[in-house]
Amino acid sequence: MSDASQQREEDGTTGAEGPADDRAGHSLQDVLLAGIGWASLGLEAADELADDLARRVGVQRDEMRAAMQDTFASWRREAERAGERRTDVADRTLKKLGVVRRDEIDDLALRVAQLEHRTRLLEKQADTTP
Repeated sequence: MSDASQQREEDGTTGAEGPADDRAGHSLQDVLLAGIGWASLGLEAADELADDLARRVGVQRDEMRAAMQDTFASWRREAERAGERRTDVADRTLKKLGVVRRDEIDDLALRVAQLEHRTRLLEKQADTTP
């Protein structure tokens, strides 16, 4: 097994991802990991960080806490938007390639079943009429 194949097997990737997908995945992953890191700091550690930054910058502790909360909220929104854009790009790409979504297949299967049922009803009706 080649090194690349082994790495894909360990990563759970197919090898079909391109360099742009890889970079986007890593930057989104970095943002998410930063958010998880922030959450793991805990409230007490966040207060200590706000105190330290406020002292260094020369602003009030509450102002620094508000600025930190605004910054992290902005990062969270940006991470959500990045995930949505990535999904939109994947949907458009699949559509261009002619790949249908599962819900479209299910919808067509339901329509075929309905048509089969109507056909059977019409056949029964034709058999019973002289």
